[in-house]
Amino acid sequence: MKKAVGGLAIMLALAVGACELLPERYAVNAPLQQLLLGRGRGAPDAETVEARIRAPEGFAVSVWAEGLANVRFLRFSPSGDLLVTRPRAGRVDLLLADRDGDGRSDGTEPLLGGLDRPHGLDLHDDWLYVAEHGAVARVHFDPALRRTSGLLERVVADLPTGGSHWTRTVRFGPDGWMYVTVGSSCNVCIEDDPRRAAMSRYRPDGSGGEIFATGLRNSVGFDWHPETGALYATDNGRDLLGDDFPPCELNRVERDGFYGWPFANGDRIPDPDLGAGREREIAASIPPVHGFRAHNAPLGMSFVRSSSVPEAWRHAALVALHGSWNRSKKDGYKVVSLHGVGDGVEERDFLWGFERNGDVIGRPADVAEGPDGAFYVSDDYGGVVYRVAWVGAGASATAGTAAPTRPRAVGDPLASLDTERRRAHGERGGVLFAAHACGSCHGEGEPPPGVVVKALARLGERYDLEGLEALLATPTPPMPMSSLSETERRDLAVYLLERHP
Repeated sequence: MKKAVGGLAIMLALAVGACELLPERYAVNAPLQQLLLGRGRGAPDAETVEARIRAPEGFAVSVWAEGLANVRFLRFSPSGDLLVTRPRAGRVDLLLADRDGDGRSDGTEPLLGGLDRPHGLDLHDDWLYVAEHGAVARVHFDPALRRTSGLLERVVADLPTGGSHWTRTVRFGPDGWMYVTVGSSCNVCIEDDPRRAAMSRYRPDGSGGEIFATGLRNSVGFDWHPETGALYATDNGRDLLGDDFPPCELNRVERDGFYGWPFANGDRIPDPDLGAGREREIAASIPPVHGFRAHNAPLGMSFVRSSSVPEAWRHAALVALHGSWNRSKKDGYKVVSLHGVGDGVEERDFLWGFERNGDVIGRPADVAEGPDGAFYVSDDYGGVVYRVAWVGAGASATAGTAAPTRPRAVGDPLASLDTERRRAHGERGGVLFAAHACGSCHGEGEPPPGVVVKALARLGERYDLEGLEALLATPTPPMPMSSLSETERRDLAVYLLERHP
């Protein structure tokens, strides 16, 4: 057995080392010790965090807890402690709130052990619910005393097990129902158990189970929009189709909705293996509201509810991108913010620097908003929980900097330009827009395979001229990098603001 494992390790190591020599679709490129053995690298030192980890201007980043191998999903208790799952250790731990004011958790206490790969968790009434590999369990939990009582009860005891996606997520919705996701058993196949690649829901005691939505290949994270109440879920796209297809997804999940897998990818693009002859199912599928870059592996997500952050961040969705393995060059490995969910999504970097030139020091897994208004990010590769807190525009602290978030433009965003300059910039910008085929991704032409079209609308409500130029200078994925000069960026920005005010 040891020889077999060793042989497999050598083969995968050679594949990883030679990934750029393999055809794109077969590329294997991820942190080797996690890919092979499920082990992380340990927390980066303070100097590395200072040099690498970045957040938008006005946010400060710090290590809040470490030494938490394979830490995954997060949930805050009413008393301000942070519950975390550690699947490979089979346990749930309690990270104590920072009551001594030193900016770090006051310590770690074990809460539950002996579990079968616990992943998702939530609190409802006086119960702590934990999604294990084959069950959803619950136990009485007293947040003030920081302890459980009574026996662990498996209210859903027969979730499908095995296969390539082992995580299970549980969350309670505003309707009081318990929602549970189970990923597919495979890369692409037709499942025998309808609860796979699907979202189900149950009453709190596990009764009344029903399939809520299907065609969700591996929806690990989900949350309800704090204003509209709509349910959104991340979804991991299939593998082995090349570096840039298919996109991973953010879906608005509706009851009885079908989201395409395994017959379609992205915006109803037929799957090359199983799409033929499935035209009816593909036409009836619901396309994603946002496409992440291929193989970025979006996991946990959380909508911003805090009133302590500027208006521009409220109701944004924070999504942990765990990072690719099936790409010739690594991609993802960061947290992004999605603005305008439900009304044209804009993706921006929120916490990054975990991957640089192929060197990986962390893999974000989940994001939770704390009672202090800060955001907490689990990293299952470094065994770290990071804290990202708003400290005010212009502050540096330990945070990195990026192009500042500009206030929404008031009035005409091009008012500073006279008529002649406005016309000249706009004409040149139109030529650039056509030359770079921008319209193919923005609803003014035929999109490339797998691209989710993002229509341009009301840009003047979100950007002034300088703000849009800054975005073009440092575009956020999935916008491609460009070599536009400063003058060309202004030309294109004027054209866009003229055409889509």
